[in-house]
Amino acid sequence: MEPAVETNAWLRCYRCWSTDLEIQVHYEGIHKIDPRTGERAEVIDELQEAVVQCLECMHDQPHLAFRDGRVEPIEDRWERMVTGTPWVASCAVTVGASEVESCSGPDAGDALSYAAFGDNGTREFFTHVRYHKHDEDSITIHLLVELYARSMEEATEVLTGATRGSLAISSLAEESRPPATGDQHRH
Repeated sequence: MEPAVETNAWLRCYRCWSTDLEIQVHYEGIHKIDPRTGERAEVIDELQEAVVQCLECMHDQPHLAFRDGRVEPIEDRWERMVTGTPWVASCAVTVGASEVESCSGPDAGDALSYAAFGDNGTREFFTHVRYHKHDEDSITIHLLVELYARSMEEATEVLTGATRGSLAISSLAEESRPPATGDQHRH
C-alpha cells in the first residue's frame, strides 16, 4: 500500500473528515548544562504533551499521537473512530468514593467523567454527567456518553473496556454522521 493512501485514511478529523489539522505541543524539561560549552548535556526530566486539533470543527483528535516529531495513528483506536459512527449511551458507573477527585464545583463534570472512564472519559468520549448519587463508600455516576464505533458490539466493548467501575448501560443507540464535505472521502 502506498504511504499517501495509508496516511490519507487516518490523517483526518474523525468527526468531519477535514484534513486541516493542527498540533499543539507543550514541552517541559529539566536539563543539565555542560560547563565547557553551555549546551544541554543531560536530560534530567522532561514531559511532552501534544494534542492534534481539527481547524474546521475545533475537536481534538484522540486517534492521533505525536511521536518522534511525527503525527501517527493510535492503532487500537484510529480505524474505529474514522470509519465508525457516533453511538450514544445512557449509562451509570459505580466507583469507589475515593476514585472521585471532586463532585462539586466547575471541575466536577471532568472529575466524575474521569472517575467513570479514565482518560477515555475526558479525552476520547464526549460525556455529559446527568447526576451522581453517594451511597456510603461508593458513588454512582449517571452519564450520557458519545463514542465512535463500527457496531453496537464494538461500542459496548469500548465502554466496558474503559470503565473504571461497575457499568450499567440502560440504552445504546447509533446516531447519524454528517456527510463528508468537499473532496474528502470516507474510507
